[in-house]
Parts: sequence; structure tokens; C-alpha cells
Amino acid sequence: MRRILAAALLCAAAAGGSDPAYTQTNDKLPEDLNVLFWSQDQRDAAFRTMESVPKVVVHTIKAGGNAYPMPQGAPIDLGVDVDAYMASQRNAGLIIVQDGKIRLEKYALGYGPEGRWTSFSVAKSFTSTLVGAAVKDGYIKSLDDKVSAYIPGLEGSAYDDVSVRQLLTMTSGVKWNEDYTDPKSDVAQFNLQKPVPGEDITVSYMKSLPREAPAGSKWVYKTGETNLIGVLVSSATGKTLSDYLSEKVWKPFGMEQDAVWMLGATGHEISGCCMSARLKDYARFGLFILGGGVAGGEKVLPDGWLAAATTKQADIDQPGRGYGYQWWTNDDGSFAAQGIFGQGIFIDPKRRLVIASNGNWSTATDPEGVGSAREAFYKAVQAAVDAEAR
Repeated sequence: MRRILAAALLCAAAAGGSDPAYTQTNDKLPEDLNVLFWSQDQRDAAFRTMESVPKVVVHTIKAGGNAYPMPQGAPIDLGVDVDAYMASQRNAGLIIVQDGKIRLEKYALGYGPEGRWTSFSVAKSFTSTLVGAAVKDGYIKSLDDKVSAYIPGLEGSAYDDVSVRQLLTMTSGVKWNEDYTDPKSDVAQFNLQKPVPGEDITVSYMKSLPREAPAGSKWVYKTGETNLIGVLVSSATGKTLSDYLSEKVWKPFGMEQDAVWMLGATGHEISGCCMSARLKDYARFGLFILGGGVAGGEKVLPDGWLAAATTKQADIDQPGRGYGYQWWTNDDGSFAAQGIFGQGIFIDPKRRLVIASNGNWSTATDPEGVGSAREAFYKAVQAAVDAEAR
């Protein structure tokens, strides 16, 4: 997962400049864009204002005027020290919404309810949802269509054999090396790619990749393919991802604040990473999904979309878990969007439960068991909801 952020930030570095609408002075903000070399203090500062990091360029995801209500509910008794848990996770924000009511909401690390925090790979689940919206709107005819039908630049490549569905489930069979420590890996070479005039940087690199397995036969996590999904949606709709997300979800569902989405070297949203939004709006996205994908009284997603998107479509060799349409799935019916350094939206339809968290783990991934501790916390919340129901 570490490579996802590095890829995103290096692509953003190539873009250069910054959006003056989102620039502010902060002495702790890093000057370079390689998060692996940032201090923890720099990450604390940057994660809550990524759009202000030098050289980062963003598009705005505009909110509407009326926020979706999330009234206060009774505090939930978890039987755990929440403050200690947040400290161990280095959580900047933690919110539990159950049956539409806020049961817990806490902040730390200089972050507060009015601020935005970066999503990292949580953005993948937003991007896949836009695929569903594009299917509902008729921009994408079928998930069984070949990817090259929507991205002509991929014609003649290994992606001629890949369907939109296989791209969503990361089962393309196209060879991809995600070893961040290998300077010859695809993710390292992808970062060094020079933009080709008139072509998205993602397409320029991905069309050169060979096939290693029949399409649909092998799951491999590929950052580049999520970026392709974003290119596909923009190509099909003729709209930026930010505008389309604003049109389909952010405004009609009632997100409280504008969000922003980081751009890559050729001016396209980095669709596998790097939105920045308010904690409550991440939770509202969970409520949008929990409510069947209805916004402003209109169904945004096709019939059956969420049932397929949030259940196991690919085996990831982890007992009890799988991968849907850019969602991590659990066999108990719950599912999650996850990003490095502790970002997450956990959704449990059975218990009408959404847990959103922002954080800054000491490392991008999970060598100290913080991810396992987060899973245990989710189970504690589930148990508390079950106890109340008895």
C-alpha cells in the first residue's frame, strides 16, 4: 500500500504548481512529495491540508447547500478506552454512525470537525462508485465491454482482452510488479514516465504491459489499474471525476463541505488516491452506500450494483476476506474502503453501522499490528450494537 501514495505524490510533483484557492502557509509542510521521507510532524500537518503542499494541484468537489443530517445519538458503550485506542492508532478523527445517528465522534492531532483529511486509497471506492453511476446514466453500456472501447489509446495492448468488470476487480491478468523496493518495478517506472502530448500518463504506461495470465483468472493489486478506471469514467462521461462526483453524490446527497481531489501529471484526478474531505462527509458517503446509493431522492446506481460491488468477486488468499469492485469485503457481509496510514470507511449493513477514521500511523502499512487492532475495534463496535439489540 505504501507505493500507492508514493505514486500519487510523484505524479502530482510532475504536474507542478498549486491551486491558489487552497494555499496556506505552514512551516511544517514538506517541500518534497515523497511521503516516505516526511517526519511524523510533517505528515500530521500535510495530511490535514494536502492541497497546500507545494506542487500539489487539485480539483474541487463542490458541495450543495443542505447537509445530510446526522443527529446525535446516545453514546455507545464499547467497553474499551477509546482515547487510548485512538492514541495507539494515531487517529486524527474517529466517528461511529449507527442507525443514522452519531454515537461517537472524536478528534486529535490538531485536526477538528471543520477540517479535511486525505483519503489515500479510500478514494478507490469512490472511483468504483462513479463507474456504477456511469452505467446507470448509460455512459458505460456494460461491465462486460472491453476497456479499450472507452479508452482508445489502449487498443492493440493487453487490455484489448480485459473487461470493465475485470478492471474493477483487479483480475485483468496483465503483468504488474508492485515491489516498491525494486527500481525496475512497474510502480517505480510508472513514476518516472514522461507525459506524452495528448495522452493520459496512465494510458501511456499501462498500454506497454504484457499479459501474464488469462483475463479474469488472477487477482493482483494494481495501483495503475485503479487510475485507468478513473480515465475510463472521464472518457465515457466527458466530465472530470470531481465534477461527476459532485453531480451524482456530493451535492444531491448533502455533503457538508467541498472536498478536493489531487491531480496527476497530465491533469487528471489520481483516481486511486488522494481525495481530501471532512470526516463527517466520509461517514456520509458510508451512509449513501448503506442507503442503497440514493441521493436527492434519485437512485444513482443500477439495480444490483452494490450487492455485487461489496461482496467477494475475487479471492485474495485471506480467510474470510475478498475483493469486490474496489471494496475490501468480509464474509460476514461487512465491507470497507481502506487507505494507508490508517484511513478507512467500514460499513456493516446488518447493523446499520458506519465507522470512518482518519489517521497517521507511524508507518504506511501495518508492521506493528495497528491494522489488526483496528479490525478488533470494528468487532467491538459490532458486539456493542448487538448487545444493545438484545
